[in-house]
Amino acid sequence: MPAAVRPLLDEAFGGRFDDTDWDHAVGGWHVLVRDGGAVVAHAAVVPRELHVDGRAVAAGYVEAVGTAPGRQGEGLGTLAMVEVDRLLRRRHELGALSTGAHRFYERLGWERWQGPTFVRKGDRCVRTPEEDGGIMVLRFGATATLDLTAAISCEARAGDDW
Repeated sequence: MPAAVRPLLDEAFGGRFDDTDWDHAVGGWHVLVRDGGAVVAHAAVVPRELHVDGRAVAAGYVEAVGTAPGRQGEGLGTLAMVEVDRLLRRRHELGALSTGAHRFYERLGWERWQGPTFVRKGDRCVRTPEEDGGIMVLRFGATATLDLTAAISCEARAGDDW
């Protein structure tokens, strides 16, 4: 991955992108949008096992979606997410992410999760009501009819679980 990605994300997130956010973004697939040699947008897809109503689902979890501040509004983030969509459909059962930018993702076919959210910590699940309404999914294939009102959980991790 080019060395320019981390500085791009630091700038795109206005200094709110920390080391745990970076750690969450590595280990999967990276979509880079370049203009000439410069990376101007990025998105990552990492494998995560989510549970929906107790059923394990092999999800592609989208992390670190960012566009250079001077280039926002040009469709570069959308371009990255179109490729993310292709990756998800080839390699996963479901796309998932956590965001406050719902409109951006909704226009790309993503839906807000309506059910309660939880984090799995060993053999117990801990309710995360602060995450309710912030999780979005891209349903397709076998998950196209997944119940958006069911309980959903992810495994615990350093930093933000979701």
